[in-house]
Amino acid sequence: MNIIDGKKLSAEIREQMTARAAAYEARVGRKAGLAVVLVGEDPASQIYVRNKIAACEQVGVRSYAYYLPADAMQAQLDELIDTLNADKNVDGILVQMPLPKHLDEQATLKRIAPDKDVDGFHAVNAGRLMQGQDCLAACTPSGIIELIRSTGTPIAGKHAVVVGRSNIVGKPVAMLLLKNDATVTICHSKTPDLASFTRQADILVAAVGRKELITGDMVKPGAVVIDVGMNRVDGKLYGDVAFESVSKIASYITPVPGGVGPMTITMLLKNTLDAAEHAER
Repeated sequence: MNIIDGKKLSAEIREQMTARAAAYEARVGRKAGLAVVLVGEDPASQIYVRNKIAACEQVGVRSYAYYLPADAMQAQLDELIDTLNADKNVDGILVQMPLPKHLDEQATLKRIAPDKDVDGFHAVNAGRLMQGQDCLAACTPSGIIELIRSTGTPIAGKHAVVVGRSNIVGKPVAMLLLKNDATVTICHSKTPDLASFTRQADILVAAVGRKELITGDMVKPGAVVIDVGMNRVDGKLYGDVAFESVSKIASYITPVPGGVGPMTITMLLKNTLDAAEHAER
């Protein structure tokens, strides 16, 4: 068993992003720019936003932070997004979720210009991904692909099983695995006899949000196991995979924390630079 170190891989990719960001600035005369919008004062969201701004500074991407009060109206948020869509210094726009309940998340995501949608959540980018086109793909799924590649395991021809069907992780990672020529099975909460599917997986991605759902007897010997779960129980963090039992069976496995998590913001930086370079062409 080998542990896939997401922190180490993230640091390596950020070094590449730093070089790309410097080259972009030298060519264009300005830094690539990411606008981050936070509505309200959710403590977890504030931490995420601070981490994203710090990551931008680390690699040489300029961050623009916009803070709206919790009682901001949809029209106010829409107006800000329209302004950012038109701003040539802003290459990527990220509206931190979740929004206060009176605001429409889907309408907000839809309003962001697809070519600035660095979260990869816009229906246009989801559609491009479905069709196998180049696009700004969701950050966590993109990070998962990089983690699998880092093991040296070829994705092409492998049977990948994704447990979870969310629009944020499950569906897009399945599409990315298909794009990389895996044979893909998607399982979810209504799948009967889940273990009969997971035991077939050469690559197993657990993204269902249930503490230690995947146990050692559900895993094919030698499988690559990616644990996306972040389940906080009694103050302790657990993945969707029972690490102790599964690590004895898998060839490679991501830990929680320190596996998938560090890759998400790194892929956000990559999407921002991809968007900037695309606009440059």
